[in-house]
Amino acid sequence: MTNKILLIEDELDLVEVTKMRLEKSGYEVVTVPSGEAALGLVQNNPPNLILLDLLLTGMRGEDFCKKLKGDANLKHIPIILFTASASDLPKIVKEVGADDYITKPFEPEDLLSKVKKFIG
Repeated sequence: MTNKILLIEDELDLVEVTKMRLEKSGYEVVTVPSGEAALGLVQNNPPNLILLDLLLTGMRGEDFCKKLKGDANLKHIPIILFTASASDLPKIVKEVGADDYITKPFEPEDLLSKVKKFIG
């Protein structure tokens, strides 16, 4: 069984690069550009891990994370914040209930080691 990662990111170039790297390592990657689109997807077909951009149009990443972590059926899904805004990230991770973070631009090895930490 392939581990499925949901990438919630609205920057297309980054989506392509990230998806390619993860797929090369054997992960199945589903991408959506917004928190709203991701919510329905997660409820109907939960992934093994979520990579979540904080700066999304519409529903912000923080709000998506809080909503998911507040849902008894979905809160077990690890969420790695995926963002360029590096200030106070450890604090934000705690506040929204995320499991970890990685800053953009990222090193592919860093991304893979974070992903492996949660889903092998």
